[in-house]
Amino acid sequence: MKRIIDVNINRAAEALRALEEIARFYLNNKEICEKLKKMRHFVCSFFDNNYDELLKSRDTLNDVGVDIKNPTKENRTLNIENIFKSNIKRLQQSLRMLTEYGNLPDSLRYESYTIEKEMFEELKMNIKKYLLDKRRLYLVTNSDAFKSDDEFLDRVALALKNGVDIIQLREKSRPAKEIIELGYKIRELASNFNALFIVNDRIDIAKIVKADGVHLGQDDISLKTAREILGDEFIIGISTHCPDDAVGAQNGGADYIGVGPVFKTPTKPGRIPVGLEYVKWASENINIPFFAIGSIEPDNIDEVIKVGASRVAVVRAIMNSDNPKENIEKFLSKLI
Repeated sequence: MKRIIDVNINRAAEALRALEEIARFYLNNKEICEKLKKMRHFVCSFFDNNYDELLKSRDTLNDVGVDIKNPTKENRTLNIENIFKSNIKRLQQSLRMLTEYGNLPDSLRYESYTIEKEMFEELKMNIKKYLLDKRRLYLVTNSDAFKSDDEFLDRVALALKNGVDIIQLREKSRPAKEIIELGYKIRELASNFNALFIVNDRIDIAKIVKADGVHLGQDDISLKTAREILGDEFIIGISTHCPDDAVGAQNGGADYIGVGPVFKTPTKPGRIPVGLEYVKWASENINIPFFAIGSIEPDNIDEVIKVGASRVAVVRAIMNSDNPKENIEKFLSKLI
């Protein structure tokens, strides 16, 4: 019994410390940080009178549940959300064991359920900001220019391998079944390269393929309706073409916006370019991430950066280029 108490004190303390660091350094939430710190001190001090006995009972070398020579390698993505989830559950399981075997007050476990809800609700909002914060090169794809899906997917993989950190699947003419099949494959590629995966227009397909988010145009389903269907954890981006569009998207809860088309583009036939003036306005007035888009090439990106853009979305400069790798390198060298 003493070994069970000892190991669960250690587990609870370690989990509490990890959660405390998230609350302190990631969420900047002093109140939650203090709650976790207080709980950690209480758990450790509760068994102070038995410290010597618990320490003597410890036998790590002969613990059948531990293989020191062949440690288990967990196959999971290390990010804030996963670290939070694993440690809050580890804490709750340990508190339950300490209640059963060491008479620790059960109120601590109940308090941990409240903390879990508070932290996760705050994390959901911060995770998206964290995920978008350092993303600079956004690739909008379509398969029209390729002879086969394999050739198309090879180009997507090349782009991700060389530094594209957001990828959008944009298919306007293919049947839903085919888009879903492509979506699953791009989802896997994006995961392999730690990139965000966005689906254009189709919130149903975004949910099916477990994309990170969806991108909507001004004539698509409303931002409010999309949020109600997808929930807070999905990233939602909006195309904007003027200040009113941008302010509406920001106030409506969009996570990022597209600003464009900056230059005339065949991707949006008939759409009058917004020019560099709108990019400059967005840089001075919009508080969420924005991506300048519309015929942005290595040869004109300096103009876009000069007026305040730090993120760009491109299509043809990578998807239709004879030198996609070289173009990616040029983009990334400018987007510092």
